[in-house]
Amino acid sequence: MRFLRFLTDNRFWPLFVKEMRQIKRNRKLVMMLIMPPTVNLVLLGFAMNSEVKNVKLGVVDYSRTAESRELLSAFVESGSFQIAETYPSTEELGRSLSEGKLDAGVVVPQDFARLRARGQTAEVQILADGVDSNRAGIAAGYAMRVVGALNERLGREGVAARTTDAKGGAKVEPRVAVLYNPGLRTSWFIVTGTIGLLMVMIGSLVASASMVNEKESGTIEQLLMTPANSTEIISAKVAPIMLLLSGDILLAVGVVRVVFDLPVRGSLLLLYFAGMLCVLAGIGIGTFIATFTRSQTQTQLMGFFVNPPLSMLSGATTPLEGMPVWMQQVSYMNPVRHFSTIARGVLLKGVGLDVLYPNLLALTAFTLVIVGASVWRFRKQLS
Repeated sequence: MRFLRFLTDNRFWPLFVKEMRQIKRNRKLVMMLIMPPTVNLVLLGFAMNSEVKNVKLGVVDYSRTAESRELLSAFVESGSFQIAETYPSTEELGRSLSEGKLDAGVVVPQDFARLRARGQTAEVQILADGVDSNRAGIAAGYAMRVVGALNERLGREGVAARTTDAKGGAKVEPRVAVLYNPGLRTSWFIVTGTIGLLMVMIGSLVASASMVNEKESGTIEQLLMTPANSTEIISAKVAPIMLLLSGDILLAVGVVRVVFDLPVRGSLLLLYFAGMLCVLAGIGIGTFIATFTRSQTQTQLMGFFVNPPLSMLSGATTPLEGMPVWMQQVSYMNPVRHFSTIARGVLLKGVGLDVLYPNLLALTAFTLVIVGASVWRFRKQLS
């Protein structure tokens, strides 16, 4: 009763109604209270899906017999694999795996059908891209189960009764080889993606906080009274942040090399250049956010709307293949996705610009667009 009396008290109720009306008039605050939780929950539900499906499988079929086609059909019918392309040699299959076009490969030997006909065990080689250790491990497990299910079905049907021993041993034996990450270390996948994520988020937070601090302290007006033009003012504010964060790129690589024993198989110069683009993209995002906010509180709320989606749609910590197709397409506009691909290609696979140039071009384009938009917005405010 006392609580109800307190709520209906003449002094409390008018103040409560006043605050509600004030919040209602602040449309930005209402949107920030509704949109970020809703969007982030939806993205989290899709992005943090650990299910492995639609594994892109490359095939080298030296046998080209009905038995080998039956084996490949078993992979497709499982629903976990989709044959992306058939290759004439293992060298071309390995090249596609290094370029990231495939998740796994299967090599059927030339004597596959002959060994089975003789009652001997026929071996099939399974190659898995171990950059994403979790996906590679699950895909290898799926392949083992597919072959096992095929053996059981053939045994039940009595098709290859002559090729089983007294204990009912397997007629087809998969030999799994994990490339680029033989130990299936999950940390290698996570840290190579987290480097770019940290560069973008730190650049965004530092740039937005610096710009908003200028607004709150009133120094923007003082800068406008100097002979410097708006371009010089913006460049002078961005350059120190870029200089400081450029050192963080090398620091991050050194830390993961020492702590996680991460190999460096490619060009560090390419990685550093991509990292600088990532930092500049983060600064552009932070500056763009600052043009829509007037206080540090608003900046933090706006950052909560931007940074979690950048993280979840980047493939930095979880594989993109577990997301819906439309969400995978949206992730192409995320700079962290492209840097993660570059970092994993350089550090784990040792590939160069000839393979990674599409990601580098996409990262460059995004950086130019977001920096150009933020500069335009900031100059508009200055004028």
